[in-house]
Amino acid sequence: MKVKKAIIPAAGLGTRFLPATKAVPKEMLNIVDKPALQYIVEEVVASGIEEILIITTRNKEMIQNHFDKSFELEIKLGQAGKTEMLNEMVRISDMADIHYVRQKEPKGLGHAVGCARTFVGDEPFAVLLGDDIVYSQGKPCLRQLVEVYEKYGDSVLGVQTVPHEETSKYGIIAGEKIGDRTYRVTYMIEKPNPKEAPSDMAILGRYVLDADIFEIIRNTPKGKGGEIQLTDAMKILLKSHRMIAYDFIGRRYDTGNKQGYLEATVEYALRHPGVKDGFGEYLKSLV
Repeated sequence: MKVKKAIIPAAGLGTRFLPATKAVPKEMLNIVDKPALQYIVEEVVASGIEEILIITTRNKEMIQNHFDKSFELEIKLGQAGKTEMLNEMVRISDMADIHYVRQKEPKGLGHAVGCARTFVGDEPFAVLLGDDIVYSQGKPCLRQLVEVYEKYGDSVLGVQTVPHEETSKYGIIAGEKIGDRTYRVTYMIEKPNPKEAPSDMAILGRYVLDADIFEIIRNTPKGKGGEIQLTDAMKILLKSHRMIAYDFIGRRYDTGNKQGYLEATVEYALRHPGVKDGFGEYLKSLV
């Protein structure tokens, strides 16, 4: 089946960024001149998917406002002759069919994904975590995973190697290589002690999953942190279904922590045609 829908969990409280996130959703913190979440939505659209569900929580209306039309702003930009900016505002509101649902309780990523059951139905679907931005010079990260799904017909996890001492931050897989950058998953564990990690291959915020996962999530007990973990649900799914891990090509930024957010801001600024030259010279002056 063709992957036609994507979900973006964006219900986290963003406590690592307080006080900045007291009134602004962490997904709406800007990276140069766009909110972080827009980069993820643009990746979905560039991957050929135009139906998106963003999973939010209370006090995140700003997300919906950003992707909605702003007639007043468009009229003012048109009257001011700011055609380029006007076209960009129209593009943002028209680029995808975006739906919203609230995760009413903070019960973990698995529970958040489970909130998409009605939206997804019985179709395969993509999941992109709201904290993870992936820069790809060529094919978008999600498109890479969709093509692997289309080839094998099995759920696909986007993975990359992380430093061994950081394996406790991620879901970690073990796998048997079956193709270029492609592995059949044999085992996975959520945030293991580095001594217990089966490899350094971490699941990094990109998935293509079959709808079978929803019934499993519904019956998955609480795991790490007292939350329903998506990795735990996938571990159960692995007992009866083959799962594929793909070592995607791209630079991944964890914008859910300050270091990753700053790295993304600096590196995107150095690629931005409007600021890269002046900003690059400024950075050189600091060395």
